[in-house]
Amino acid sequence: MARAQSVVEVEKVEQRRRWWEFWRRFSRNKLAVVGLVVVFTMFFTGIFAPWLAPYSYTDQNLDAVEQMPSLAHPLGTDELGRDQLSRVIWGARTAVIIAPTATFFGVSLGLLFGLLAGYYRGWVETVIMRLADILFAFPGILLAILIAATVQGRIEAWLKGFEALEGFVKAGFAQVLVVIVALSAVGWPGMARLVRGQVLSLREEQFVEAAWAIGARPWRVIRHHILPNAMAPIVVSISMSMGGAIVAEAGLSFMGIGIRPPTPSWGALIIDNYSFWRSPAAPVLLWLPALIVGAMVAAFNFVGDGLNEALSPG
Repeated sequence: MARAQSVVEVEKVEQRRRWWEFWRRFSRNKLAVVGLVVVFTMFFTGIFAPWLAPYSYTDQNLDAVEQMPSLAHPLGTDELGRDQLSRVIWGARTAVIIAPTATFFGVSLGLLFGLLAGYYRGWVETVIMRLADILFAFPGILLAILIAATVQGRIEAWLKGFEALEGFVKAGFAQVLVVIVALSAVGWPGMARLVRGQVLSLREEQFVEAAWAIGARPWRVIRHHILPNAMAPIVVSISMSMGGAIVAEAGLSFMGIGIRPPTPSWGALIIDNYSFWRSPAAPVLLWLPALIVGAMVAAFNFVGDGLNEALSPG
């Protein structure tokens, strides 16, 4: 019993040492640390938006339209008198819902297809990679636009047919669902190609051949030998994909086929205030949401660079 407890304690110490070494390498990249702070700020703001926002994102005050920043409205108001600070904060919640969810489904599909293509080769690889090549033939954002514009109205109309889901549609969640589906559908080919390349390289290693020699089943080999050794580039790709999902969602909303008013979105804020680009309020009403989107993309890229350095020290 004492020996078993000693082994467990040694493993915990070794795990803490690895985490400390990982953080030491990551923190050497100052931009990565700044990016991590920005990312955590976005998630904190999005999760606690109902408590952080001074007003509801739907509140209108027609006596205070198009106002410059003031104590009552630190970021001013739009043409309907809605508080811009509140809508920016609630826009963070939309980003927090869409970016991780779309990335999760896109990565899951890419991971599955990439593992299958790289491990089984043959016709499995041919089918999966030719399908990925077809999707690569179209710019990702254009394919996402096609999917969102084609199915959004139909899905909303179908969901409205269920009385229990009417509130779901009115709250804008149907739009969020369509955007997630569109971004997931165009996001998996890149991950599949990355994972396939990692698997093709790792399957030639001696530890994989040893696992095959003792009769290990394919999914055991993948789960215990291939996947853990391929995680470093996958984690980096996930971080950068999050930034891509944010800018893609903003682009769809900007074109009116993503998140539509009154549901708040940084992309919707940009198009709502586009007419103000020459007004004195433009730096707040228009450029601030655009700068936030740019800052989030840069933050995720910086975090990805830091993860790459920490996970691949050689």
